[in-house]
Amino acid sequence: MSDTAPTTHAAARPPTGRPRRAVRSAALAGSALLVTLGVALAPGAGAIAGDDRVERSGSCSGPGAARWDLKVKTDDGGLEVEGEVDSNRSGQTWRWVIRRNGERVAGGVATTTGPSGSFSVERRTGDAAGPDRIVFRATRGDSGQVCRGSLTF
Repeated sequence: MSDTAPTTHAAARPPTGRPRRAVRSAALAGSALLVTLGVALAPGAGAIAGDDRVERSGSCSGPGAARWDLKVKTDDGGLEVEGEVDSNRSGQTWRWVIRRNGERVAGGVATTTGPSGSFSVERRTGDAAGPDRIVFRATRGDSGQVCRGSLTF
């Protein structure tokens, strides 16, 4: 016979069902949070439920510290495309073009303005069946800087 009392696991069990429920509730809340974060952080996820906006951004090549943003969302059966370049220098002239599935949708010349030294262009285009490849490209001839963003919507 042993001099020690038999071990029980009663100390590891909660005295009532309440702490067990609290742990279960915390686990469910944590799972719900992870699912929510997964949806919110998924590529192309909109900030608002039902928002189908897809956004991409990046750095431009060449000298300077310009950055580009490309945003696409549905709009009245078509697509709304927005391209932006932010160089932090006002007065720069850029040539830009937007393409959908390889075809030119719009293009032009824009000048950076305001304290942020940026320009933004917004155009609407058709929405073909299946995925659409959208490309926004802006070049600054005097510096050789190129900004190019693309996404599939």
